[in-house]
Amino acid sequence: MEAIAKAKYARYSARKVGQVLGLIRGKSVAKAFGMLPTVPRAAGVLVFKTLKSAYANSGAANPESVFVSKAWVDLGPSLKRVRPMAMGGRGIYKRKMCHVTIVVSDSRVSKKG
Repeated sequence: MEAIAKAKYARYSARKVGQVLGLIRGKSVAKAFGMLPTVPRAAGVLVFKTLKSAYANSGAANPESVFVSKAWVDLGPSLKRVRPMAMGGRGIYKRKMCHVTIVVSDSRVSKKG
């Protein structure tokens, strides 16, 4: 059985969240819960909360028997902001956002189909 959880419009760069998701993909939920608090990235908190939600959605009693079968991140909309520059100009920069999706299941790797 599969369970899914999504975190949308998170104020993190998709690349940085993807690095954290790469660490937990394919591992058991119990092992991932042990790893995430020690990850030196701010996105670890977001991934921990999303994984906790996916595990709760699965309804399983033992976190050792549930695995992170799929985990991915998609780009969200960017907030365009302006910073003052020299001689009255402006520099435009973007605040990145992302959508995180985590799927947990009874098997390590989800079957395609």
